[in-house]
Amino acid sequence: MKKKLHKKVTSLARPYRVTSGDDFALENFPTNDTGKMKPGPESDELLANGIQLISDLQERLYADDSWSLLLIFQAMDAAGKDGTIKHVMSGINPAGCQVTSFKQPSQLELDHDFLWRANIALPQRGRIGIFNRSYYEETLIVRVHREVLKAEKIPPALDTKKLWKERFQDINAFERHLARNGTVILKFFLHLSKGEQKKRFLARLDEPAKNWKFSAADLKERALWDDYQEAYEEMIAATATPHAPWYVVPADDKWYSRLVVAGAVVKALDELNLKFPEVTREQKEALRKAKEQLEG
Repeated sequence: MKKKLHKKVTSLARPYRVTSGDDFALENFPTNDTGKMKPGPESDELLANGIQLISDLQERLYADDSWSLLLIFQAMDAAGKDGTIKHVMSGINPAGCQVTSFKQPSQLELDHDFLWRANIALPQRGRIGIFNRSYYEETLIVRVHREVLKAEKIPPALDTKKLWKERFQDINAFERHLARNGTVILKFFLHLSKGEQKKRFLARLDEPAKNWKFSAADLKERALWDDYQEAYEEMIAATATPHAPWYVVPADDKWYSRLVVAGAVVKALDELNLKFPEVTREQKEALRKAKEQLEG
């Protein structure tokens, strides 16, 4: 039974995996897809199994101390990034995981190149790093709000029509470098419909406990929906690779998006064939003596 659940969990993310930009279009990925599944006991069991598998595999990742895992989450407001991270990663040891939320850059960060603040937040070997938003904002919000770029003090001679194409090239080179040095990269775009975002915004306004989540700025960004969709589509098409794939995760149903993310993480860690370090003959002898001493 466990093997059957394991296999089903690892197969969930396959339809949403993008490794090439050839003929990529967001419209080909429905936001309300649930893979013919329904919420209920079966989906709950699958998620619980996925969370447990991630917990077990993280322990091996930490002990193996060779690989690191970087999970990048991008989405429109209210798509469920925080909730997905909270639920999917709920079973892992905090000592082996770090979450970085990238907000408006500080003056120190603006005085460096756009990848700098992400570079210093990368996970160590044996650890899982989670980016809640990331350097991809530099091809999204900075592109939609061109005035933001001014704060980065890019030399005028370098601020050309090629800027976004060059940033995609820089990101691809950066991720290739990470992959060649043992960082497994999974990138998730939580694909939300405009109608579902409206429902979630209204819920934040109607429920006092959720009021703090809403900002007037959210409506301003919503008004630029089409601009963001175009930017996301071009971003994914330009940066989807086999060593750093994108997952266009249907996000209208939170229970399903969490299942897809869990499946992708389990699949990636499974493929590393992680093992606990072997104990040498000398170490076994030392352990035997230690046991005798403790029992004596």
